[in-house]
Amino acid sequence: MASGLPSVDSELLLLAETNNQKHGRAWLRANSEVILEPSVEDAFLRACQRRLNGEPIAYITGQRGFYGLDLQIDSRVLDPRPDTETLVDWALEVLNTTERPHVIDLGTGSGAIALAIKHERRDAHVTAVDASADALTVARANAERLQLAVQFVQGSWLTPIQITLDSVPSSAETNLRPEAQTSGYDLIASNPPYVAENDPHLPALVHEPIGALTSGPDGLNDIRLIISQSPAHLKPGGWLLLEHGYDQAEAVTDLLLAQGFVNVQSRNDLAGIARCTGGQMPILGDRG
Repeated sequence: MASGLPSVDSELLLLAETNNQKHGRAWLRANSEVILEPSVEDAFLRACQRRLNGEPIAYITGQRGFYGLDLQIDSRVLDPRPDTETLVDWALEVLNTTERPHVIDLGTGSGAIALAIKHERRDAHVTAVDASADALTVARANAERLQLAVQFVQGSWLTPIQITLDSVPSSAETNLRPEAQTSGYDLIASNPPYVAENDPHLPALVHEPIGALTSGPDGLNDIRLIISQSPAHLKPGGWLLLEHGYDQAEAVTDLLLAQGFVNVQSRNDLAGIARCTGGQMPILGDRG
């Protein structure tokens, strides 16, 4: 394997270059005697050098598995992290008893959250918003390839400015603004930028779009805006679920409580760190 790379990285890159991702790393070990064609070997070595330079494997291979879905991604969007599956788990839990729920994913990027929810809840009306036209191109392509009918909107959080495409047009909703389709959402989910502008970890993330990472001096500018906008767009009893930084759960909790949310709580990621915090809009007569 390539010198200087962890074996798992080398194996994943070699699987990609030989078009054997579906076989898994065990296939490589069972076929270790196979001699690579010179062109394949050259491509593999170039891929290894990109990884040594810090580029995420998902950008090099163009693929990322997320919640059982095979997403195609590149440097126009963030590389979806496994920890974000925590947010999807929670979203599906709060939607468990809601028929035909209305869901909106803010800052959709590759479409990971929106598509995972739609895949698990085919009856859901799912809208995905992003300010980046490039990101929406990636997300839309994923939706079309996976045949998941999600409506994509270009805009800033809950103030969308343009309908771009209903990925699989299937109803008269295609040309309507999200606000015209429902009196409110059952769920608003978001993995927004939450890294502080001077965070020491940023140099390691240089290959990813900076606009999808940072949000003001404390990393909370976009989260503040989403929390302030959400009450006007949620149904009574609807939920707002947010992914955030490893040390931001307390701050996000305080922001939600100050905005009148009830049942405010956090969920841990795979490492046991509070990674998502959310709250529920009060139902009539509910004072928390």
